[in-house]
Amino acid sequence: MTITSVAVIGAGTMGHALALVHALGGCRVFLHDAAPAVLERAPTLITAASATLVEAGAVTAEDAQAAGRRIVPADTLAEAVSGVDLVVEAVVEKAEIKRAVFTDIDRHAPPSAIIASNTSYLDVFPLVPEARQSRAAIAHWYTPPYIVDLVDLAPGPSTAPETIETLRQLYQGFGKAPLVFDRLVPGYIANRLQAALNLECLRMIDEGWASAADIDFSIRHGLVHRLAVLGHMRKMDYTGLEMVRNGLAGRTYQPPENTGESPVLDRLIAAGRTGVFAGAGFYDYDGTPVDELLHRRDLRLLQLKTELQNLMGEDE
Repeated sequence: MTITSVAVIGAGTMGHALALVHALGGCRVFLHDAAPAVLERAPTLITAASATLVEAGAVTAEDAQAAGRRIVPADTLAEAVSGVDLVVEAVVEKAEIKRAVFTDIDRHAPPSAIIASNTSYLDVFPLVPEARQSRAAIAHWYTPPYIVDLVDLAPGPSTAPETIETLRQLYQGFGKAPLVFDRLVPGYIANRLQAALNLECLRMIDEGWASAADIDFSIRHGLVHRLAVLGHMRKMDYTGLEMVRNGLAGRTYQPPENTGESPVLDRLIAAGRTGVFAGAGFYDYDGTPVDELLHRRDLRLLQLKTELQNLMGEDE
């Protein structure tokens, strides 16, 4: 099956970016969001992200302009999904909202359409109508997906193998890095590792062992270079597996209990410090517009991505 037309349902943080990814890949994209204000803002975000890609030399101005022309805002879900080959679901991580969206997709999309959910943790397959199960899959992306290449592809119990293969070929053709699972693993790999890292970082702050700046300093000056070049498992090979085993045997590290709560997060959120979109989180962003913050982040990520691609050997 050839994918040439795509509907992206949800135009927020991930949705607008996924519209850009598919448009850059050459697809006609219909973008919809149930909130008119979110849909109205999406073209501005897409234009800004495209401009950053052009500035970094990742795409040409002509390709970015062509991608922009391929993205069409749709006022209704029915308008978005009618006649498309692929529906990408990127709405909020709430089961009942996703169930309602899948029901509407089932009502209006062609029977041949593939439905791909961008869910981070939910098992969405029980939420998908039975008639759509063979053509439903998870295609999970990482923000910003127009820079980060990893795509987690996971089937449900009744997903046809050709559904996953179609998605794998599509995204590999985009120059992305699809990782195919043989079943749903909650959190996949990268999200599970991030969850463990989050838990330990928050424990160190809550216990008063380190500040947010201390943690980032240690990551940036102690971990990031080796992990970026080697990955973690290969890094263990370089450390020596006997030393790794000795570290486990010494039991000097005990992972924190996941209580589902963090005092530092509660304090920050109560104070309105919810992250860059609020102007502050663990750090103060000194009134810098969020668009400028995202622009700086994306440029640095693109520069790092280029350098890493140059450094990677054949064995990586």
